[in-house]
Amino acid sequence: MAVIANRRSVMTLFSRPTDVHSHRTRLVLAEKNINIEISNIQGGELPEDLLDLNPYQTVPTLVDRDLTLYDSRVIIEYLDERFPHPPLMPVDPVMRAQFRLALFRIESDWYSLAEEAEASGDGRLSSKSRKLLRESILQSAELFCARAYFLSDDFSLVDASIAPILWRLPKYGIELGSQAEAIEGYMTRVFARRSFQQSLTELEQEMRL
Repeated sequence: MAVIANRRSVMTLFSRPTDVHSHRTRLVLAEKNINIEISNIQGGELPEDLLDLNPYQTVPTLVDRDLTLYDSRVIIEYLDERFPHPPLMPVDPVMRAQFRLALFRIESDWYSLAEEAEASGDGRLSSKSRKLLRESILQSAELFCARAYFLSDDFSLVDASIAPILWRLPKYGIELGSQAEAIEGYMTRVFARRSFQQSLTELEQEMRL
């Protein structure tokens, strides 16, 4: 496995063009302005070198010389530590723990439902899942208006995880409604970022056309 990884002189990300986990990884890469080769995977078959590198046969998978990572949370935290500027996590251990807890909740409550959409074929959610995701997002409305970004005045790994979900709301068939003014403002700020625009694949751009 290490032999295959060592053949790559440039960091490589195996990514699917509409996968929410891949999107948050691409967003962190763009925010850090990291030089990387992105291998876009479409359809059911995975490239042979990815099958050799990742025993779980999942994306995203990051290959950095002799290191192979295949969990999006592990990947984005590694990227933040490997390329420390700009920092996407606070230095203070208490705040860092709060950010990690926010990431855990987003993954547990939002990403678990997004994965249902990924598996559905048409990218949409069931009526029950739409209701659950909409209510969960709206429950956080006060946090979206408290600071410029989620829990912070600076863009962070939490924002890089939230933004791909919010971008997909039209695809999921979710309208947040009149209660979501603060969330709409947040989306406008985040979606306008250069890094966010650079992170989008053509298929992701089409989600909001």
